Amino acid sequence: MDLQFIGIDPNTGGEGSPTVWVEEETADLVLQGVKAEEALEALVSGTEWVAGHAVGIPAHETVIRIPARMVPILREACDVAERRAELR
Repeated sequence: MDLQFIGIDPNTGGEGSPTVWVEEETADLVLQGVKAEEALEALVSGTEWVAGHAVGIPAHETVIRIPARMVPILREACDVAERRAELR
């Protein structure tokens, strides 16, 4: 598995930091972010966001927080992923 690094939180202090990559073979976005606090996780897991869709967060998923200041990095990642997917 190869990842293309797209960007890191510009306000990082050198420790763990929200980061965005694109997986080269699948064109999937790969995100590292701050684990959501309990209140946000409870809101997400307790709300029916799509009618008829199961409520809750499956054990194999999690909720993360990506700072708004990273929107340009996410846009770039989406563009890269879209171009890579077109090549497949």
